[in-house]
Amino acid sequence: MSHADVDPGPAERESSPAEVRRVAISSYLGNTIEFYDFILYGSAAALVFGPLFFSDLSPALATVASFATLASGYVARPLGGIVLGHFGDAIGRKKVLLLTMVLMGLASGAIGLLPTYEQIGVAAPLLLVLLRILQGFAVGGEWGGAVLLTAEHAPGRRRGFLVAIGQTGLATGGLLSTVAMALVALLPAEQLFSWGWRLPFLVSFLLLGLGLYMRLRVSESPVFRELENRPRPPRVPLVRIVRTPGLLLRSVAAALPSTVATALFGTYMISYAGVLGYSRPTILTSLCIAWAAAIVLLPLFGLLTDRIGRRPVFVFGAVSLAVVVYPAFLAVRTGSMLALTAIMVFVSAISSNACVSALAPLLSEMFPTSVRYTGVSMAYQLASLLAGLSPLVASSLVAGLGTSVGTTWIVIGTVAVGLGGAAVVWSMRDTSGSNLRTVGDPTRRPASPATAVDAAEAHS
Repeated sequence: MSHADVDPGPAERESSPAEVRRVAISSYLGNTIEFYDFILYGSAAALVFGPLFFSDLSPALATVASFATLASGYVARPLGGIVLGHFGDAIGRKKVLLLTMVLMGLASGAIGLLPTYEQIGVAAPLLLVLLRILQGFAVGGEWGGAVLLTAEHAPGRRRGFLVAIGQTGLATGGLLSTVAMALVALLPAEQLFSWGWRLPFLVSFLLLGLGLYMRLRVSESPVFRELENRPRPPRVPLVRIVRTPGLLLRSVAAALPSTVATALFGTYMISYAGVLGYSRPTILTSLCIAWAAAIVLLPLFGLLTDRIGRRPVFVFGAVSLAVVVYPAFLAVRTGSMLALTAIMVFVSAISSNACVSALAPLLSEMFPTSVRYTGVSMAYQLASLLAGLSPLVASSLVAGLGTSVGTTWIVIGTVAVGLGGAAVVWSMRDTSGSNLRTVGDPTRRPASPATAVDAAEAHS
């Protein structure tokens, strides 16, 4: 769609520039806090949770078990997306985002208070899994809500850039959590495994207060407020979405490249590099550089999606992931910190963020307002579930088949995800700048992807 086709409807003119900036900053801080908590768990799972909570297992099996608890959070994310997405479509984006922040902050802080396996036995890993599930449930409603609150406030021609500002919070949260873990990793092993690992999690209690303060200061989405004054469809959002499985499947396929890249290179590669002999400080320093680069590049990619469209930016990111994954695994085996850092930067800051910058506004432009929170959350969190299993699958393949054969299958799977996502998005109509107020309106031409949702509802 060209900018000439954009219809800047009245709902998109309701928010003042000051309010739009406030919402974007609030989404940025909210994502920073939420993903600090969520990504911190991944670093801890790779570095310390095995000996702390699975000390009765061999080192290899303890790593697999630790990644299994990591995966439990990803399993809970689609459930959180469905439940919290439903309420986000029913009672508003802002109220649900306040709830997700409280759940995440309390669950993450509580992890820092957990006793270990040596102290209470099998109850320790069970409590760890429970808190990880709460984390996953909370983040299941966070990403979609933060995207929509910004997207529905933003003017159409700047939506990609403003949504990308909020998404930069993911990279900032990743950077802060990695820095926190890198600092405590400098402690002697005895202190690290006794009390040092707890400190980054306990910081979550302080971040919760800051996050709530910021979120209470923003207003509800004007697009949602307008919806409240119109008659609601008779079915719940989940039912309406599953009646158009093609739209949901395309959305999941589009979300897979970035989520797989984050899980595989932001979590599994930490453990894999450790097995290859990289020191903890070296691994975490490389990851910090990658997160810092992502903070700079994500808004630039977002701006680019407004200028040239969502599709070319996304396809660049997804195809580059497919191309680089095999050389990446070869390079990391050289033992060079420079090689490890280059891999982390390219995949985490360039390939993944090119996809994310296009994906966030793209998903919001695919679903009508009445089911948008549920649709966006389900798509992203189902993809995150599949991606979140990749560190567990990868570590299991390497442990069961050996490094060479296991790595080959990891590469094949990642290439398929990257190329598949690129093909799906390229086949879609570009939605840059579309009016979110009229998405899904069957009287509008050219028809948006969301029209299928309303058409299915009308004929049911």
